[in-house]
Amino acid sequence: MSRTRSLLPLLVALMPLAGHALEVNIDPHADLLYRQALPLLEQADNQEDGASTLRTSIGGDPELSRQGQALAHTLPTAVALLKKSVDLGHPVAQYRLALYYMTYLPAGQIADAACPLLEASLKQGFAAPAPAIATWCAPYNASSEYRAALEAIPNMATVYAAYYPQPAPRLVCNRSRPQGLEMLWGRQRDYQAELYRLLGDLDPQHRQSLLQKAVDTNGCVTAQRQLTSRP
Repeated sequence: MSRTRSLLPLLVALMPLAGHALEVNIDPHADLLYRQALPLLEQADNQEDGASTLRTSIGGDPELSRQGQALAHTLPTAVALLKKSVDLGHPVAQYRLALYYMTYLPAGQIADAACPLLEASLKQGFAAPAPAIATWCAPYNASSEYRAALEAIPNMATVYAAYYPQPAPRLVCNRSRPQGLEMLWGRQRDYQAELYRLLGDLDPQHRQSLLQKAVDTNGCVTAQRQLTSRP
């Protein structure tokens, strides 16, 4: 019996990390608003690719001026749609609005603006906010509440599968490195690998098995290095 008890924590770590899926009901109108924002966000991202040129151009090139005006219109319209979706509790819109704040606000304002949105999204079982919370949202990112939210996410995979890929400023388990304001686009399993890696930091007792799950999920090189560097 004692041997069985000693194995239970490890078995729990290797099983799906929560016994039950969260009760999440995404409002259909909120989802419509979110999806209306997506093409505008994409347009703004494409226009932002030329942002350095737009900002440094001298002489009033008409085409550059047109692009600048388009960006000035497109991005606020997208953000307004996201805010309406957020008002209805949409977890993915919460993440994308937080990502907007993380991209465009001064660093000193990001935590206050973005963290409530990131935390609300994570608590609904959406994985994408987890890496951003680890960076920006102290002391929540060291709390038992944060860990419990991470552990509940694997059971929500089917709920959110259609919302991926999702952008992020940085994904540790992704070999790509963005330039400037460029975003990385992660698949669902990329964010799942981040989740296991983050849980490994919060749960030293099961760190090895969690890092291995990150490697198994998307070949996370960082997790692999951490595994092989340990005695």
